[in-house]
Amino acid sequence: MNQEQILKGYEYAKEAYREAGVDVDAAIARADAIPVSMNCWQGDDVIGFDGVGELTGGIATTGNYPGRARTPEELRADAAFAKTLIPGKTKFNLHASYAEKNGKAIDRDAYTIEEFRSWVDFAKEQGMGLDFNPTYFSHPKMDGDFSLSSTDESTRRFWVEHGKRCREIGQEFAKELGQPCAINFWMPDGYKDTCADTKRHRDLMTASLDEIFAEEGIDRKLVPCGIESKLFGIGVESYTVCSHEYAYGYAVKNGLLYTLDAGHFHPTEVISAKISACLQFLDEILLHVSRPVRWDSDHVVVLDDELQRIMDELVFNDFIPRTYIALDYFDASIDRVAAWAIGMRNTRKALLNACLAPAAIREAEYARDFTSRLALMEERKTMPFGAVWDYYCMKSGVKTGSEWLAAVKQYEKDVLSNR
Repeated sequence: MNQEQILKGYEYAKEAYREAGVDVDAAIARADAIPVSMNCWQGDDVIGFDGVGELTGGIATTGNYPGRARTPEELRADAAFAKTLIPGKTKFNLHASYAEKNGKAIDRDAYTIEEFRSWVDFAKEQGMGLDFNPTYFSHPKMDGDFSLSSTDESTRRFWVEHGKRCREIGQEFAKELGQPCAINFWMPDGYKDTCADTKRHRDLMTASLDEIFAEEGIDRKLVPCGIESKLFGIGVESYTVCSHEYAYGYAVKNGLLYTLDAGHFHPTEVISAKISACLQFLDEILLHVSRPVRWDSDHVVVLDDELQRIMDELVFNDFIPRTYIALDYFDASIDRVAAWAIGMRNTRKALLNACLAPAAIREAEYARDFTSRLALMEERKTMPFGAVWDYYCMKSGVKTGSEWLAAVKQYEKDVLSNR
């Protein structure tokens, strides 16, 4: 679609939204400023670079599409290219397993900012902030499926130190890049079958987390930390130490963020229904936006009803300043750069669409005019949002429509096919 067609469509859309009481330019500006954190692990199938190699801890990546990033340089190049296809403020989300040890005999309990120096330089070049995650999986120091709640003292000590180091690294990220570094703590700890003592491991988990977050010298405004819950994982189907009730309770009690992952609940539960409830009692939350298919399968984010409801909740209730948005999925069955672009573009579409929603919908509800509320909700679905999105992409210097796909196909031919 050429520029003239996009501008014509935009003028029509702008008038349609104006009649509904919406300032389109203000909505675009608002949506554009909302940070979304792009997950590094989509680009290399969660393998990382600290030498472990095999995925464990209930994580599995399916598919063998060619072109996986094999080195930090390849991953950074792929991410930089993907970013050219995505409008809006972007951050980059790292796991500790993406450390670059450069031949040093150093393990996760002793990592410093130096193992991530190239990532900081990359973020500066790209004008991005960094978010971070301790990596409590895929490591020989895991006690089976246990880390911070292991009954082995040396194992727990290793992982406690890892958590401390990650908070220190996150603080350095924040200082060097001039914006907060959100850190997410997810531990896969649990049992495959029914256990006899559900309390013991939670006592140990609490003691470990208490020690990590008692560390002095960490500015919580620079390094907001979230605790992520999970219903179950592969190999820990019957008992998960860091369940919803545990993670939420720990976050509330200790003034931390609670991390809501779209795939970490029962199949009939959705996180959009939990956001306003959790933020009654928490200052902030962290979202892991994903797409579960029957269970926590971390499919590429699509523009479905739940994604739109999540972003509606954040925008309608003015929760954006209290929420850190990050993507969490990994698909090796399709082009990995395309997976990044699809997920990030869809997330930004949902944010923009939420910012464009007519206030008349809520006003009808406040007036107890539920007929108008339903009617206006339905009319919203066919408003000319696509024309606004195309204009926003053009204005941002990003390819419109499906033109981005041709660019990915060319990148695949020129770069990915040679790996």
